[in-house]
Amino acid sequence: MRLRQVFNNLIKCKSPQELIEDGSNSGLKKTLNVFDLIVLGIGAVVGTGIFTIIGSAIVGSSDGFGAGSAVIVSMVLAAIASVFSALSYSEIAAMIPVAGSAYTYTYATMGEFMAWMVGWILMLEYAIGNITVASAWTGYFVQFLKGFKHILPDFAVNCPLWLRNDYRTMYELCRKYGWDVHDKMPFIHLPFLDIPVAINVPAILIVLILTVLLVRGVKESTKVAAIMVGVNMFIIVSFIVVGAFYVKPENWIPFAPNGLEGIFTGAFVIFFAYIGFDAISTAAEETKNPQRDLPVAIMGTLVLCTILYIFAALVLTGVVPLGAIDTQAPLAHAMRFIGKDWYAGLISVGALCALTSVLLIYQLGTTRILFAMSRDGFLPKSLNVIHKNFKTPHVLTWLSGLIVIICALFMDLNISAELCNFGTFASFIVICIAVLILRKTEPDRERPFRVPFCPWFPILGIITCFGLMYCKFSAKATSALYFFLWLLIGLAIYAGYSYKSKRKEDL
Repeated sequence: MRLRQVFNNLIKCKSPQELIEDGSNSGLKKTLNVFDLIVLGIGAVVGTGIFTIIGSAIVGSSDGFGAGSAVIVSMVLAAIASVFSALSYSEIAAMIPVAGSAYTYTYATMGEFMAWMVGWILMLEYAIGNITVASAWTGYFVQFLKGFKHILPDFAVNCPLWLRNDYRTMYELCRKYGWDVHDKMPFIHLPFLDIPVAINVPAILIVLILTVLLVRGVKESTKVAAIMVGVNMFIIVSFIVVGAFYVKPENWIPFAPNGLEGIFTGAFVIFFAYIGFDAISTAAEETKNPQRDLPVAIMGTLVLCTILYIFAALVLTGVVPLGAIDTQAPLAHAMRFIGKDWYAGLISVGALCALTSVLLIYQLGTTRILFAMSRDGFLPKSLNVIHKNFKTPHVLTWLSGLIVIICALFMDLNISAELCNFGTFASFIVICIAVLILRKTEPDRERPFRVPFCPWFPILGIITCFGLMYCKFSAKATSALYFFLWLLIGLAIYAGYSYKSKRKEDL
């Protein structure tokens, strides 16, 4: 009897109507329109794809093959895998316009245990993704400062390595150059303890600044994001236009140097960039007309960004030979390659704007998901507090910012990006399943947007996302093992705290 009660609790769902009523009483201010939502989506998608991982998708990461010029095929595959999920997101977000994204939708269809696990997985998608971008932001910021070496003091331009890198990167540098961590310069040591210290100060400062901005209000945050997205779009479009005159078709040969394995690996890597449209749904409770605006923003973001990706990739691989592409700053390096050094500096400005908007949006998503989980009793209620003046979840906003700051000191960037991908694929699969379930359990509920050719499109979304995940699993990637470890940690937290906390909440 006891086991039956536990099982019933695990599969207990919250009706869409209950979720909507909770959302309407949340206290969050409804200030966003469709333009604001598209800004959020483009800001997240374009920044991560073009400025952080397009080079790795082309050249390859440490445990896989790159796609080469066939990266445009990888992008199309990633877009196809995304479009089925995006259509599913559009239907369910318009139907249940509540904060929490896939976590909330899972609660309405698969019960509290699966909802908790999906919420835990979403932390990979947002919090871990934010760590990746914060570290990339530092790299571009350092390059930006070097453009002013004749004006700024030498310390600002050539600041010590321990002030702009995490521990893992520092130890890799020591291993690469044969430095002794106790005798050489890369680290600074605490007095009396002889403990090497490395602090990524630029990443910490930008996360703190954006945390303060998010506490003050989501509308104010989207205004800043809109300015940065505008600069970003101008830089990318001008890169495409300028670079098109220097394209050499022979650089596209061989088109797919690593065959289908390279193309599918590139699709997995580039998928990291498509998290942005998911972030749109996390702001549902702060949208004025979510039933109309959410589907338009999700699909509009996906289409616009895919077109930009393909043209940027064609120009990049056409201008720079495959062996000469820089994975750290591919666009800026491409301009230097053709002698446009001044434009390379301009691209660094665009990259900083793009990555700043990504950081802002990822942290917004992290906070809203934690807010929904806290409201449902899976996390302490003390976290679910709304600021009296700004009407934002300020406690959770600061908590998510501190998590990013601490983890950015230790996490490996490549592994964190791949972990983020696993979280994204898993949440997309769940969303497609949720749409199929709600079509059966809530057939008469109003749907402002409906997935066409249902159930085939959601099923195709499940198959494509699972296929790309399987390709990475079959490669025996380290990140795949970490993903399973992350799931086990989430299971332990649910069993040790969240299940009991939820039972007290239900009394």
